This record gives sequence, C-alpha cells and structure tokens, in this order.
Amino acid sequence: MFSSTQLADCLKRTRVLVVGDLMLDCYYWGKVRRISPEAPVPIVKVNEKTYRLGGAGNVIANLSGLGCQSTIVSVIGQDAPATQVKNLMASFHVDDQCVVDTKRPTTTKTRIMADKQQVVRLDEENGGNLGSGISNHLFEVIKRQLALTHTLILSDYGKGLFASADFIQNIIKECGKTNIPVFIDPKGRNWHRYTGATCITPNTAELELVIGEPMGSDYNLTSAALNLCRELSFDKLLVTRGPKGMTLVGEGSSPVTIAAKAREVFDVSGAGDTVIATLAACVASGLCFSDAASVANSAAGIVVGKLGTQPVTWPELERALDEDEQRKPTSTLWKAADVSEAEIRLARWRQEEQRIVFTNGCFDLLHPGHVSLLHQARRLGDRLIVGLNTDDSIKRLKGPWRPILPGPDRAAILSALEDVDMVVFFDEDTPLNLIGRLRPDILVKGADYRIGDVVGKDIVESYGGQVRLVDILEGHSTTTIARKLSENSDQTETQTKKGVNDGD
Repeated sequence: MFSSTQLADCLKRTRVLVVGDLMLDCYYWGKVRRISPEAPVPIVKVNEKTYRLGGAGNVIANLSGLGCQSTIVSVIGQDAPATQVKNLMASFHVDDQCVVDTKRPTTTKTRIMADKQQVVRLDEENGGNLGSGISNHLFEVIKRQLALTHTLILSDYGKGLFASADFIQNIIKECGKTNIPVFIDPKGRNWHRYTGATCITPNTAELELVIGEPMGSDYNLTSAALNLCRELSFDKLLVTRGPKGMTLVGEGSSPVTIAAKAREVFDVSGAGDTVIATLAACVASGLCFSDAASVANSAAGIVVGKLGTQPVTWPELERALDEDEQRKPTSTLWKAADVSEAEIRLARWRQEEQRIVFTNGCFDLLHPGHVSLLHQARRLGDRLIVGLNTDDSIKRLKGPWRPILPGPDRAAILSALEDVDMVVFFDEDTPLNLIGRLRPDILVKGADYRIGDVVGKDIVESYGGQVRLVDILEGHSTTTIARKLSENSDQTETQTKKGVNDGD
C-alpha cells in the first residue's frame, strides 16, 4: 500500500511533460479608499507587484510543488514577459523547451487586486493559429521529450497552441505507440480533437457546453460523461464540480463521486491546473485513478483557499492527506488495475528497463501452492502481474457454486503478497486478450501444463518473450479445499440432525 512517504518518493521519480498555453500572471496588490473623480471606478493604491506562472505554467508550478521532474513545451514571444516567464521557470527547476515565436507576444494576464478582491483583469495575447513552421518544430521537440516521459499533460487554454486538431491527434498517437498516458484540460466545444486521450478533466460548465444542456442530476452527468468516453475513446473522464466535489467516470467501472475538501474558498483561479497536475502525477506514480482523483481533490481544496493563482506544495498536501484516513492513498486494492491503468504502469516500468512477468488464474481460496507459484514467478523478473478471472468467468469455468470468494476479496489477498506488483481482472475464459494488451516479457504457468498448451504462448514468443513452467507444490488445490469444506458441512449437518432426533 502507498503511505504518504511512499507516494512522495514515487512522485520524485515521476517525469511529466506538459504541452500547453503558457502565460504570465501579473498581480498589482493594493487597497481601495475612494472612487475616482474622473469616472465611477475605484482608485487602487498599489503596494506590491508580483509575477506568477499561469496557464500551462501553473501546471508546471504544481508539479514542481509535488516534487515531480517536469518539462514544458510551449510558445513564447521575444519580449519582457518572456524573460520573466523564463526566470520563474528556472526558479521551479523546470526543463524549459519553449519555442520562440517573434510574431506573437507572450500571453500575459494582469490582475488588479484590492482588499482580497479582483477589481479588473487585463489580457495581452494573440490567440490565432500557429504557423506550420512553428507547429512542426514543436512536434519534433515533443517527440524527443517523450522518450524521457512517464506521462503527458495537454493544457489547452484556447490561446492558439492547439488550434489544429491534427496537431493534437499527432501527439496522442505518438504517445499511444509507447502507452504514455495523455491527460487533457479541455477548452471549447470540439472535443473530437482529443479523441483517444487517456483522461479529460473538464469542469461542469465545460461538460455542459459540449453536451449542449445543463446537467440537472448526478445521473444525467454520469450518463453524459460515460457516453463521451465511449464516443471519443477516453479511458476516464474526471468532472470537477466545485462544491459538489468530483465525479470520475470510465468504461467498465462504476462512477466514483468524491466530496469537496475545501474548508474556505478565496479564489478558484488555477484549481483545474492543480487537479490535472496532481491526477496525472499520481497515476504515473502507480496510484489507481480513483485514489489519484481523491488526492487531486484534496490538492484542489488547498489551492482554492489561497488568494490568486498559487500551486499546491507537498508539505501542504501531506498534512491534508494525513488529517483524515479517507484522504490517504492507501486503498487495500491499490495494486488492482483495469487494463488501461495497467498499460500506464507498464510503460513506466519498461522505461526503467524492468522485466515484466505474467501469470494468471482464479486464485479462489489462496493456498500454499498458489504462494509457491507466485514466488517462483516473481524471481524470474522485476515485476509480477497476476491476471485474475472475474467472478462471471469463474462461474463459466468452475460451475455456479464458484468462486468461493468474490473478486474484490481475491484481489485484496493477492495484493497483500509482496511478490505481486499488480492484479488485473479479465472477464474472458482465457487471458489471451489481456496478454496481447500487456505483452509481458515472461509468461509463467505451473509444470502441470505442457509448454505447447499454455494460452498466450504464440503471442509472447512472437515479440521475443519467453514461456516458463515452474514447479508446483503437490497436494494443494482449491477444489480439494472446497470438497473438504462441503464434506465437513454435510457431517456437521448430519450430527446436528442426529442430536435433535436423540433429544440433545
């Protein structure tokens, strides 16, 4: 299980690539004491001027606050705000891979703040399309960086970087070649340009804009989100809902609603950046989506309590997670993953050149034979994945009285074993499709099989993998245990009836 310390260590080793609209946030801080005689507007006496990274820059600032290694690819101008942006990124130890476009200014938002209130905002920007030369250059930079990346965030603020649907699709397809997850903070009505992304993180208003109608109930929201996942091939969709918290939706899993954690709300500016940064980093670190969303929810609850666009920091988040046991990312099923989550974790392990071992089974009533097989399998590589039959699959294979233990219980027991690194359910009678998706280096079965009979042998050997048979511990089987339980139950029932008849 992940403790706060373990999560912190994983985040420090996580490398995130951010591609998006980079901005400079400029704040004038002051007080209002009178109204201007020139016009009915407040006069703000400025006491201080500060600069912060905005847009995709705030995503980077949050990643830095969490302790992640981050790289940013964006477009900036050749002007004074660009210099300020570069200085700020250097202070966060960000790998700056920005491209200079001399024909457009660095996007700058200037906010006039008085007595903790925003009086007015001034925007300097050019939201027009990038030229083909700049786009091609950006794509080449992105491709070079992907080899060093565990996950990718696209931060779309509608400032021109993602005006081309082809540009977005090329990035998503390039990531798909090596199973690098793509998280997108969307903008506008046209989400077809995001097709194939791993996860989209809209707020309720952005979702309603795409759907074309208000989400009048939780059911309507989850149904609409699920339909979008199916239509646009998203693995997950996380809707941020302000005081209602968040709702996580995905094909093949039940919707998860997470209650809001904010104690006091001063400013929601940048909260979406905190959510996507924390979510992507936690998933890339190995958390399942629901646990990662819970951590992101806690992070958002922290930043909305700050004034102005400010990132979360790990000490703040660690305190928030430790205040309430439910906020800790320590689910007993943290090793359990659906196929898309498994592919994300595998991509990271392969970047670290770890050998992946796979075995499968029902594992209904775990016994010493199972433990021996799993231990031998784990010794053959660096990571062991267990393909676990769903309850429906076991019923078809073993009969209507099996399994004895339901799937979540079987997954929890396997997850408690040190030798097991991940548990992935499959609903078919065989793990053939799952093996094809995960492409393990070594496929393991017990020595009671013949090599030629092992399901998935041809797939694994087609890309240079191996099939290995390990010794089995004789005299142990779930069927035998189940038979003994049934016999003992029958004997107990017989003795009980005899005692009743004898007058006991």
